[in-house]
Amino acid sequence: MAIVSNDPVWWPTINSDLVSSYFGVAACVGLMYDWALTFGQEVELVWRQRWSLMTGLYLGVRYFGILIAAIYILYGVPTISWTDTYSSGWIMYVVWYWARALVFGMLWVIIITRLHAMYQRSRKILIFLIVTFLADNIFNGVVAVMATIHTSGEELILSGTHQCSIGSIGYAEDILLLGSISWIVSTVWEVLAMCLAVWIAVKHFRELRQHSAGEIIGDCFTVLMKTHILYFASFVAVSCFGIIFDFSPILSTDQHSMEIQIYSGFLQILTVVQSFVLGPRLILGLREYCAKLVADSDTAIGTTSIVFQERVHISTGGGV
Repeated sequence: MAIVSNDPVWWPTINSDLVSSYFGVAACVGLMYDWALTFGQEVELVWRQRWSLMTGLYLGVRYFGILIAAIYILYGVPTISWTDTYSSGWIMYVVWYWARALVFGMLWVIIITRLHAMYQRSRKILIFLIVTFLADNIFNGVVAVMATIHTSGEELILSGTHQCSIGSIGYAEDILLLGSISWIVSTVWEVLAMCLAVWIAVKHFRELRQHSAGEIIGDCFTVLMKTHILYFASFVAVSCFGIIFDFSPILSTDQHSMEIQIYSGFLQILTVVQSFVLGPRLILGLREYCAKLVADSDTAIGTTSIVFQERVHISTGGGV
């Protein structure tokens, strides 16, 4: 049953939710704009290519990301009403929660695959990354199950606005603590992956200077590192914002203040950029380079063939 109230005491909550919804809509619009910009590349480099694990991961991250952004608008915008919160709003929340967890798992599989390739398919690195990945995700999965089981939804109609309030049913403090631990463990794993990428990049470029390795390998490695740098730079920004947001005593005083909502909104936009914009580009950027490399190779072969045919024609003609 919905709670209806026109009490002015709810106005700070209404204003904070409105500000938060503006940032959510802005993040969704930016995501859709990026999808429109890269859709042509996606058709050529993903849909028309042979299907593989990376194809499934790209499509999962890209379209689950769009789904998550759409659910947030349906769930978070106060002007949208939920007539049956428990069967609609709460289900939306659960789908949103688990879709985010699934996308982050897919992103980590992409990073593991790239690091495995950068370390020249080292079996030790692969085993190490898979073991730490499984340990982290099993813990995160347990936390997600507990958070889902011990939550309930309630519709609030406050001064004409509609909100779905999700609260914990018992063990609220324990779930918050486990959520913080889960975030810390996930951040540590990504820091570890970033350090491994930086280490192999420094080592590789030193070897290139010493031995003057082939340009193709160097260029391919450069493409890998460019997309890695953008992704990990956004990760550092999101982590710094998250640490300040969670542990700053100034931001934790009034959860409905305008400063907190703006700060939280920028954190939300950065998270969308890292996961749903730069995440798919980890695959798209490399495939674009490989397609360009193949096209250049075909052009060179075609040019050589034409030159060879012209030489044969001239030689034959002179003999006749």
